[in-house]
Amino acid sequence: MVSSVKATKATLQTIADEVGVSRSTVSNAFGRPDQLSPDLREKILETARRLGYAGPNPTARSLRRGRAGAVGVLFTGSLSQALSDPYAVQFLSGLAAAAEARQTGLLLIPLSLGDPEAATQALNEAAVDGFCVYCASDWRGSLDIIRSRGLPMVTTEDPAEAGPDALVVALDERAATRAVGDHVTGLGHRRIAVLSDLVAPDAHNGPVDVPDPDSLPYYISRERIRGFRDALVAAGGRWSDVLVLHAEENLRAAGAAAAAFALDRADRPTAILATTDVLALGALDALAARGLQPGRDVSVTGFDDIPEAAAAGLTTVRQPSTRTRPVILRRM
Repeated sequence: MVSSVKATKATLQTIADEVGVSRSTVSNAFGRPDQLSPDLREKILETARRLGYAGPNPTARSLRRGRAGAVGVLFTGSLSQALSDPYAVQFLSGLAAAAEARQTGLLLIPLSLGDPEAATQALNEAAVDGFCVYCASDWRGSLDIIRSRGLPMVTTEDPAEAGPDALVVALDERAATRAVGDHVTGLGHRRIAVLSDLVAPDAHNGPVDVPDPDSLPYYISRERIRGFRDALVAAGGRWSDVLVLHAEENLRAAGAAAAAFALDRADRPTAILATTDVLALGALDALAARGLQPGRDVSVTGFDDIPEAAAAGLTTVRQPSTRTRPVILRRM
């Protein structure tokens, strides 16, 4: 025969009655274990398991505490695209480790550029204590929604767009690529190609016309290309002589396809400056397919310092992501 306790849905009170303690003591066993002796807590948890009680409702518990116990991480596009980017994976891995140390969860929120209504709903309904805007500057409405909710926001993107209330944890993109450009022009390179994604939204892999980098719509690409432009002009070159190569996505294959247009020219560039390591690795693939040697025939630089870059001996820019992850969570 099934006991009357087991026949009804287990609650904090039924567990309290079974163990012979107060309801608040049972609640502490789940939410404030330091308030109980180890033996009593284990007795309560064992009784809960026996009665089929999994624990307090997480939504109700969040309402009582006034905290969701999670941080929302925003990405532009699909989550599968974000997780194909080695630097994004590296960033998320470190952020997850920092979150675990604080017993905080991460809610990954992909923002589809083709469905702003769904993106708006996701941001409004996300049960989080704050947001980390990793890569969402090209859907500006996301920042307005976060501000309207009054939640803390940390961004790795455009400081001007983020606003005065947001904490910006980011590298000076323009200064970083200026340093790369200074190094390359210092070696005597003047016939230069710049390889980047997010230059022209509807363009295919290959050359694109960029008369003025200041007018580019996407923050990261714009700032990194501006840094390259600054270095070339400072060395006496002309931006109009630079071949800008657009990659449809931040994928190695796209980088190789775009770089091919430059390498197959009669006046091929002596240096390809890529805005990401992934695209730079693609350029190296294109060189190898043509029997060209990096550094000897064509110099290639990247940005991000992903593990694959070191293995390939790629000149790149290291992002300070390890130091920024705990800072992001302390803001929440």
